[in-house]
Amino acid sequence: MKAIAQTEFGDADVLVLRELPDPPIALDQVLVEVRAAGVNPVDRLVRMGYVAGSMPCHFPLVPGWDVAGVVRAVGPAVDGFAVGDEVFGYQRKDHVQHGTYGELVAATERGLAHKPASLSFEEAGGLALTGLTALQALRKVGVSSGDTVLVHAAAGGVGHLAVQVARILGASRVIGTASPRNHGFLRGLGVEPVAYGDALVDNVAELVGGDGKVDVAFDCVGGAALNDSPALVRDPARIVSIVDTNVLELGGRYAYAKPVRADLDWLAEQAGSGALKVEVQQVFPLEQAAEAHRLLEGKHVRGKVVLAV
Repeated sequence: MKAIAQTEFGDADVLVLRELPDPPIALDQVLVEVRAAGVNPVDRLVRMGYVAGSMPCHFPLVPGWDVAGVVRAVGPAVDGFAVGDEVFGYQRKDHVQHGTYGELVAATERGLAHKPASLSFEEAGGLALTGLTALQALRKVGVSSGDTVLVHAAAGGVGHLAVQVARILGASRVIGTASPRNHGFLRGLGVEPVAYGDALVDNVAELVGGDGKVDVAFDCVGGAALNDSPALVRDPARIVSIVDTNVLELGGRYAYAKPVRADLDWLAEQAGSGALKVEVQQVFPLEQAAEAHRLLEGKHVRGKVVLAV
């Protein structure tokens, strides 16, 4: 198969299109013919070697944890999928080597779900990791009916799904920080936009009224946004970050996406009904994975960047 594979850690130039052996599948795995692979910030961390201290990495290394495609083969112990099924999923494994930036991937059942017919492969390829992150983080802080939820970096890959998931879970108001150029986009998702920066606490307080506090703060950026969050929420235990473990010192929660089949099925149901929409800013062909990484590193992406395979 053709795949993007790196033989060393480094900048985007280490991502090279190579010819590799087709991956073998275990008895309980599914062989997926990849049609689209989402590009995520964690892929950059893998590429540069930043995850090597916590996860074993092996070369040649094919990056990518997001996938959408068609089932080509199933192991004899697989129950939920058949050849020809259109699927999407989150394929983080215990060892980093056989990722989704290629024509084929050996996928775990727990990290797959059936793709809604209404979603393109590109949309489905950008849904799993970010959708799971949003859903699991919001559940961790108990978002429910009547809550006012603030999402930092609300127009980004996780953020634009988090604002929608919060609404589905029952939040009465969703506020999102973003640059002014993305305020119209957020309004279209039913979000009240607010400018980030030094005046964030005052801006949110003015928007919210009353005691100037929100119920939940969802942090996608860390740094100053996270540090401002205790002043924005009624209870610091309802601050959740997906990027900065310092949130624990503030009394909040840290969230990291887990491949849970039931959660993927929930995302599929919401996306299939139209309640959850995946914004894809740009689709790159597989061989331009390095360019896709460079775009993501510019930190001005709205929604998702996806590779078409």
